[in-house]
Amino acid sequence: MNYCTLKRGLSVLVMIAVIIGLYAFADKEPVTLYIIGDSTAANKTAKTYPETGWGMKLQELFNEQKVIVDNRALNGRSTASFKHDYNTKSHTVVNHWRLVLEKIKPGDYVFIEFGHNDEKIHKPTVGTSLEKFKANLTEYVEETRQKGAIPVLLTPIERRNWINGKLIETHGGYPDVTREVAKQLNVPLIDMQIKTNSLLSRLGEEGSVSLFNHLPPGHENYPKGIQDNTHLSPKGAEQLAKLVVDGIRELNLTLATALR
Repeated sequence: MNYCTLKRGLSVLVMIAVIIGLYAFADKEPVTLYIIGDSTAANKTAKTYPETGWGMKLQELFNEQKVIVDNRALNGRSTASFKHDYNTKSHTVVNHWRLVLEKIKPGDYVFIEFGHNDEKIHKPTVGTSLEKFKANLTEYVEETRQKGAIPVLLTPIERRNWINGKLIETHGGYPDVTREVAKQLNVPLIDMQIKTNSLLSRLGEEGSVSLFNHLPPGHENYPKGIQDNTHLSPKGAEQLAKLVVDGIRELNLTLATALR
């Protein structure tokens, strides 16, 4: 091998090394964390403030250069109506899940949190049987994986339902179905029912009031006042977002490396 050939070879190697180095240090495109679910997680309007979904507080717990939270949870939706949302006024159907699915890219996360509205069997367009709930969750998981993304299941948060000094759960068999799907399909599970039950029990009946949307009469959005034991206050949303983060760390998800 002559000198010129050797020099050209070294130049090529140097160029390759430079290119590899540039790729290694280039900023990666942020991972998107999608949230699909119901009003306990959903974004709220100014007209319903101070009601706050826990999904609204999640982005501030992440480095936004690494993880972007895209909160698609919607008030009143179930595993059924999130896919088939019939508008009685316009007589149209919206598939909110399809709108999310079209955007998902490999490596993204989808946090799936339903149950509050699935349990409302008296509403045929919203409520689902336990069997249908399981089938719907399975579809969300499988379709997420088909896109190369990572599904994470969350059980529904506990309502502040104190009776005679005891915190009574209200979700029936739906949390157990979520746990069952997570186990059968090997899906990461953040058990928000257990986490929130523990939090509310620790705070007690009166101490837990501040986590929920309780207001005396006179508020501009709630002139008559409100005592809502399902939906969260800003403080409650912040506390529950931190519980979600605790779950991310406990599961050792790659998302944990992007937490603040």
